[in-house]
Amino acid sequence: MEEIAYAKINLALHVRGRAPDGYHRIETLFAFAEEGDRLVVSEGEELSLDGEGEFAASLPPAGANIVLAAARALRQRYAVSRGAALRLDKRLPVAAGIGGGSADAAAALRLLQRWWRLPHEPEALLAIGRTLGADVPACIVSAPLRGEGRGDDLVAVDGASIAGAPLLLVNPRVPVATAAVFGAWDGVDRGPLAAGGLLAAAQAGRNDLEAAALAIAPQIGDVLAALAAAKGVRLARMSGSGATCFALFASEADRDAASAAIAARHPGWWRCATSLRATLQSRSL
Repeated sequence: MEEIAYAKINLALHVRGRAPDGYHRIETLFAFAEEGDRLVVSEGEELSLDGEGEFAASLPPAGANIVLAAARALRQRYAVSRGAALRLDKRLPVAAGIGGGSADAAAALRLLQRWWRLPHEPEALLAIGRTLGADVPACIVSAPLRGEGRGDDLVAVDGASIAGAPLLLVNPRVPVATAAVFGAWDGVDRGPLAAGGLLAAAQAGRNDLEAAALAIAPQIGDVLAALAAAKGVRLARMSGSGATCFALFASEADRDAASAAIAARHPGWWRCATSLRATLQSRSL
């Protein structure tokens, strides 16, 4: 069996304040790409994880790996005695603002729920996800959502306005630590997300972490400029805490032309030409 760890996109991200526990209160619009890492499971006496793919060398050791932490938490929740041999094809860059480990952990929960033939209990998966990280619950759902609180208070939103939208992800291959970016946020509350349709609310929004991320990795500004200058762009912005930026396009032809132009000018940058997914796989939750 296998599962895709869909890349997470923050169409907008408003930071509203810092809570006493150190977490920041945010309002965000989540969307997800059709592409992502691939996680495969097969029989194993114990829980194990092997990595492959372009970014496999960046995976943390077993004791600190969030995929294995997710697997252990699920096994404990349901008193599972079986093991599982997991293999992760790491296609997404790490410390990149597009879910990374959170999406991988979410994929592990969805995959092992099926592999171990566990009860269909979405709320149990979300509860486990909240113990693993603020983005994990949204990544479990992997469909358009509005997130508040730490980002794990979730409300489904209508994704019809962006269903299948051509999407280009670009990263200058500069890792940016989430904690460092939040730590550099200037503390100014610039107001809430707008109400209304998903695309309109996103276009009226912003990413409050962009200035902090730019101070840490100025290359993000080059990526944003390249995307904003492309033909047919409906929205271009940094995702999460960076350094990955995204653009939604009016057509696949515009997206592919932008990708080719960026590849010619910046051959070292990571790119992924894909589209936005609108609904959750029925097999998952």
